[in-house]
Amino acid sequence: MPVNPDAKFCGSCGFTIQTAAQPAQVPPAAAYQQQPRQTPAGGAFHFDQDGRGQGRGYTWRIEHPGSFALAVVNLSPEQSISAEAGAMVSMSANVELQSEMKGGVFGALKRAVGGESAFVSTFTSRGGPGEVTFAPGAPGDVAGIEMSNQTFMVQSSSYLAGDTSLVVDTKFGGARSFFGGEGLFVLSVSGSGLLLVSSFGAIHRKTLAPGERYVIDTGHLVAWEGHMQYNLRKAASGFFKSFLSGEGMVAEFSGPGEILIQTRNLAAFAGLLKPFFPSQGGGGGGGFSFGS
Repeated sequence: MPVNPDAKFCGSCGFTIQTAAQPAQVPPAAAYQQQPRQTPAGGAFHFDQDGRGQGRGYTWRIEHPGSFALAVVNLSPEQSISAEAGAMVSMSANVELQSEMKGGVFGALKRAVGGESAFVSTFTSRGGPGEVTFAPGAPGDVAGIEMSNQTFMVQSSSYLAGDTSLVVDTKFGGARSFFGGEGLFVLSVSGSGLLLVSSFGAIHRKTLAPGERYVIDTGHLVAWEGHMQYNLRKAASGFFKSFLSGEGMVAEFSGPGEILIQTRNLAAFAGLLKPFFPSQGGGGGGGFSFGS
């Protein structure tokens, strides 16, 4: 007698029916790549949940996310990607590297004054596909942000690489930041395409409601929406109170908008390590000597 394909037991004898396992249905690669991004409600920074995506003539992915993340960009023939000078870890032999002064002499001067390299690197795959990998100098995470006709302000040390169509300019960050020693300039990044940012530690997302005010230590800032208003000030009122608090300059933001915060402060970490390094003033002829 015919057996119902969905039956688990024989109706006559009660014998358990073993059915062949059905192979898992794997969606085609194209369908996988076209899945919509999962972005928190109201969030402006579009992160892919799986840490990978594609742009004009390239695909990208984040390997080893967390403390030692690596961004891998695969270029189609004759396609390019831009990056901060010194961000490259490795590349295919057919990838051509060119360094140039973005924005001419004046633009290079602004970048140099802001503590960045005066040059920007462009990587182009010649004669076939190629691969380039990027990583920040300090341990931390890397995030790929897919911009869509947006403008973000990025802490200069957090910019890693981006689509060649993005407009990256150095902006004045506010006079008070100079006196706080936290950096006088920030980067304005606008347009559509991939933006790779790095952090010291993990990246924490904070979304502010309209009118909401929020204070962040400037050493923990990664990026924020370009339209957001902020004021730079000391963490505590008065020099003596601020000194006792151990906090330096802070930025007070006003919502609405989204901010990316790094969970560790590189300057504070360097301060923790300083007592463990030998100084030039140490006695004896042995040991190491480090410049200040």
